[in-house]
Amino acid sequence: MGITGKIYGINGPVITIQGNLGYKMNEMVYVGEHRLVGEVIRLSKEKTTIQVYEETSGLKPGEEVAGAGCAISVKLAPGILNNIFDGIERPLQKIAEKSGAFIPTGAQADALDREKLWETHITVQEGDEVAGGSIIAEVPETKSIVHRVMLPPGVSGTVTAVKPDGDYTICDEIVTIRTTDGGTKALTMTQEWPIRKPRPVKDRYPADRPLVTGQRILDTLFPIAKGGTAALPGGFGTGKTMTQHQLAKWCDADIIIYIGCGERGNEMTNVLEEFGELNDPKTGNLLMDRTTLIANTSNMPVAAREASIYTGITLAEYYRDMGYHVAIMADSTSRWAEALRELSGRLEEMPAEEGFPAYLASRLSAFYERAGYVQNLNGSDGSVTIIGAVSPQGGDFSEPVTQNTKRFVRCFLALDKSLAYARHYPAINWLTSYSEYIPDLTAWYETNVGPTFVQCRNEILNLLTMENRLNEIVKLIGSDVLPDDQKLVLEIARVIRLGFLQQNAFHKEDTYVPMEKQLRMMEIILHLYDRCKALIDRNMPMALLRESDIFEKIISIKYDVANDKLEQLNLYDDKIEEFYQHLMAENA
Repeated sequence: MGITGKIYGINGPVITIQGNLGYKMNEMVYVGEHRLVGEVIRLSKEKTTIQVYEETSGLKPGEEVAGAGCAISVKLAPGILNNIFDGIERPLQKIAEKSGAFIPTGAQADALDREKLWETHITVQEGDEVAGGSIIAEVPETKSIVHRVMLPPGVSGTVTAVKPDGDYTICDEIVTIRTTDGGTKALTMTQEWPIRKPRPVKDRYPADRPLVTGQRILDTLFPIAKGGTAALPGGFGTGKTMTQHQLAKWCDADIIIYIGCGERGNEMTNVLEEFGELNDPKTGNLLMDRTTLIANTSNMPVAAREASIYTGITLAEYYRDMGYHVAIMADSTSRWAEALRELSGRLEEMPAEEGFPAYLASRLSAFYERAGYVQNLNGSDGSVTIIGAVSPQGGDFSEPVTQNTKRFVRCFLALDKSLAYARHYPAINWLTSYSEYIPDLTAWYETNVGPTFVQCRNEILNLLTMENRLNEIVKLIGSDVLPDDQKLVLEIARVIRLGFLQQNAFHKEDTYVPMEKQLRMMEIILHLYDRCKALIDRNMPMALLRESDIFEKIISIKYDVANDKLEQLNLYDDKIEEFYQHLMAENA
């Protein structure tokens, strides 16, 4: 039984107990007669401070606070996928069945179904030596994912008894081991893990392979490494959530953890409805069969919003330990930082820039550091990739959350309001975005896509940078006075923007583009540029080149060439040559 104390003071989600009764830092507690879930966040000789993860209306001084004797943790077992939790792993669908649309104060529900029978295949035998991370059973959790039941980290021994294959609940004992200290331990499918403690790994690998997304501007210009980190900052209406939806649907991760952290309720409702209906292009099943949603909307308690990020990353690490590649979509870390700021204010801590706590940077770094491509304790490889949306107020990227996030991520995908309003999607600004993963991924691109990939990517980016410089001149004196070679740069940059960077999520051939097609599209655009430049060098006016429809044909490649008929792209090289030879012959 844990330590029991009495509430002395209440300040929103923060409550205090007089004196030091012996609670541990980060210990989970149950507050008041409704047994609200809370966590010890500060200890001193004079008082104990607790943050409560639920609405504290109705609490009064003198009510009892009972310690749980352990840190705030999540339950890990089959049943996590195809489920919707709040920030402290309460199943929202179960609570809705009991209580309706709103979570009542002190709502209690098991995180995972303790009565459901799972078809279980035991993978160990009597006499086997097992250690933390060893797979002891396999369960088809959904049609898409096999759940590998593992020994908890820190436990090891010899298997002494196993149950036969069959249907078991997550609480049934399926394997018994004699531990290395001579004791006996019965194992179920369930383990618990503190959300603020990273799960251990055997080794970490360098970020040398990309998370392939099928989105051209990401895969080509600003790639994210598998096991890497990316920030997706943008003002209201720039498409952060939609970009994350595309990544969730198409990226080559096995499992998606979507954390709706402090977003509007109607936006989260759309996410829940859409994810429930989307078909998974990888498996043909529902996308939810390999997805977990954590919904903590803006009208839910702020303390639970702060915890939701850690709940999501812990679930991701658990599936990584099974040997899966997991992608986390955190939407948005700004709302998480605002929860930190509100709690910090109630704790009367000294504020730093814009009222955020001084430890904002360290909390952000601790979160993003839990990403990585690793070798697990059981010898398998897995990864956690974090893509965090940032919602700077007024689209101001100089505010503290965006600036501190930039320090800890290696891929920065800046969404631009003017591009979004011009219906250019994804609205990622190619001038202010960057990826530091290019040098690490070059060898992978050369081996798996083509030896010219990185060179083509650099040339495309160079043309876009030249266009930006020329546009500054055009704003002052107009485009008519530019020499023809500079007019050509503007025209080819338009082809790149419309034909390559802009992508239609609702078009069958354009929503996802394989890497081979991306490379061939770049090669064709650069081939067109080289041939047009050769004509300009022969004093042919740009106006004459524009009379041809070749530029529009290249722009429409993304729609006209099916992803399974890439041989048709050779015809476009032929069309460019015909265009070149025709003009050369006419002006000989």
